[in-house]
Amino acid sequence: MKKIPLTVVVLTYNEQNNIEECLKSAAFAEEILVIDGGSKDLTADIATRLGAKVLFHELNNDYASQRNFGIENASNDWIFMLDADERITKELAQEITSCVENNLDETYRVSRENHFIQGKCLHGTLRPDYVERLFKKNGSCYEGIIHERLKTPYRLKKLRGRLIHYPYYDFESHLNKLNKYTTLLAKKYHEKGKKCYFVRDILIKPAFAFFKMYIIHGGFLDGKLGLEFCLLHYFYTFEKYLKLHSLNKHNGRI
Repeated sequence: MKKIPLTVVVLTYNEQNNIEECLKSAAFAEEILVIDGGSKDLTADIATRLGAKVLFHELNNDYASQRNFGIENASNDWIFMLDADERITKELAQEITSCVENNLDETYRVSRENHFIQGKCLHGTLRPDYVERLFKKNGSCYEGIIHERLKTPYRLKKLRGRLIHYPYYDFESHLNKLNKYTTLLAKKYHEKGKKCYFVRDILIKPAFAFFKMYIIHGGFLDGKLGLEFCLLHYFYTFEKYLKLHSLNKHNGRI
């Protein structure tokens, strides 16, 4: 297989169920860097066996720092940022190869399609979203604690090929992530002095969030999965503001 001068950076933490298929989909890249946040499972062993370079870097709930560490240690000018629960399709791999070979001063956005063992979600809260993933190393970095975004000096363009995304192994992992993210966001809002009103933020906003995702963005078209994830989006919004309200009023206590 022809290798292209590209570094694929993969963030991991206990991803032994995902890492093999993820890395195999990126086998066309000259270098694969796995930035591991201290996995307790076989993630690092599997990655090493598949030829990836594994670097350990403490996560500390700072994903921007993890991604920037990967960028700093990349050997190539072109970088593709890949998560362990994602797979690069053949169509996308061909587009990436063309972009790297053309070597234009551009950053490329890629659409992610969310898949599950029960099917895929194309609407609602898990409808395909565009993320900046293919970019040049020089002048590029990530900002933000969660929902981190790429800061780049180059113009943005979209690719047609998609990433296949397996965001949650089971509902327990989804709820664990929801709990972590709502805590981090509530703390972030609290530190910025954001106010929280019980009726507006805890009663009305979650209900509107569900309506927006299930009706306006067509979550109902994805059947039972669509309903389940739109309800979980309601709970995500509810818990985020409930935690903020508790921080503002009682320093996080109930």
